[in-house]
Amino acid sequence: MSYFYDTYAIMSLINGDKNYDKYKINIITTNILNLAELYNIFLRTHGKQTARYWVKRLNFNILEIDKDSLFRAVEFRFDNRKENLSLTDCVGYILALNNNLKFLTGDEKFENKKNVEFVK
Repeated sequence: MSYFYDTYAIMSLINGDKNYDKYKINIITTNILNLAELYNIFLRTHGKQTARYWVKRLNFNILEIDKDSLFRAVEFRFDNRKENLSLTDCVGYILALNNNLKFLTGDEKFENKKNVEFVK
């Protein structure tokens, strides 16, 4: 099984969450927005040097965000607006669907959605 890693999943790997051990062996497939979120988290909490270290250290497969996927993500977010989903997560979710990947996350808002592997 191949996965799309959201920021929650990537941070869980970095933090050594045992529930994510089985996902360590995979190349981390994500998109540029999740990479930006990851960089921002480390920039805020540990500074520029650590932020750059982590985005360079990990092996990422970055999926491009095409216009159709972006618009579908915005529509998905709009259709689920009562759940207050992040646009970054919606883009990742749609990219996962478009690329036959499971959306790997620990975000409860996605727990019961189709094509999601929820790990907390």
